[in-house]
Amino acid sequence: MSYERTVTLKAPFEQVQQAVRQALAEQGFGVLTEIDVQATLKARLDHDMERYLILGACNPPLARQALEADRSVGLLLPCNVVVRADGDQVVVQALDPGAMVSLTGLDAMAPVAREATRRLDAALASLKAAGA
Repeated sequence: MSYERTVTLKAPFEQVQQAVRQALAEQGFGVLTEIDVQATLKARLDHDMERYLILGACNPPLARQALEADRSVGLLLPCNVVVRADGDQVVVQALDPGAMVSLTGLDAMAPVAREATRRLDAALASLKAAGA
């Protein structure tokens, strides 16, 4: 089972990560959390790696619907979006919301997952169309 949705862009990292935030906002997602994995691993383990951000994106109405169906689904929220360098490209990946349905086994989660998928796919498509 695939658990991610991905686009690869040939643009500067900073430009892509700002475009990701904008594309998510246009689809009703706010970024609640940001983890700079590169900086964290350097600071804690003196480990060097490529640029790697994890953005915790949330669409409040969809989160509310999901939580109404199953309070434990908070373990899968927010929708994680990764922005990472890969050579001279930047990879943007979003967790496939369909994973919520698969993991919970709840039919009530399906409409939420479909809408979240539609919105995340639209955000990713806009990035690809714009070349970020």
